[in-house]
Amino acid sequence: MQENIFPVFHKIIKREDKEQKLKQKARVIWFTGLSGAGKTTLAKRLEEELFARNFLVQILDGDNIRSGINSNLSFSDEDRTENIRRIAEVSKLFLNCGIIAINSFISPTHDIRNLAKNIIGEEDFIEVFINAPLEVCEQRDVKGLYARARRGEIKDFTGISSSYEIPAQADIEIRTDLMDIETCVEKLLESILPKIKLDN
Repeated sequence: MQENIFPVFHKIIKREDKEQKLKQKARVIWFTGLSGAGKTTLAKRLEEELFARNFLVQILDGDNIRSGINSNLSFSDEDRTENIRRIAEVSKLFLNCGIIAINSFISPTHDIRNLAKNIIGEEDFIEVFINAPLEVCEQRDVKGLYARARRGEIKDFTGISSSYEIPAQADIEIRTDLMDIETCVEKLLESILPKIKLDN
């Protein structure tokens, strides 16, 4: 740490006090999966359901982050890692506010996801594998990204010219090719609600 940096984390209101105020346990719900698997769609639906239950939630989404705080990063391996590092650090700030963060990022490698988990803290990190086969994601291709990647117009595109490493031990796996959206959300709520409800 630089000699002129003096963190004041110990002087601010504690996370536990903020969680009591908000009546929830702060967690980072980390969605990983291929483009087109349904991460953003499910993140928005989960946010709606949690908000309706009086939880304070914030979505962090790949496209939004890359158009703002990470707009200076490419899709090289080095910049993908930096992208996730920054996101994880921002997520820690939400945790310290007592807020539940739903993060929707391809985060394609074990190392990148472990980096996020180590920064955030394993006890606060809920890894959700939004799983759909590549051919299903390509069929959806609402943004036309796979077609462009197949034509060589997009470099380092996950699933085509860059690999995706399937999570070995995700906390939750959601097969969006086998279940409709509402069933997926029900399964998410079943797993997540016990982890964010404050014990009184």
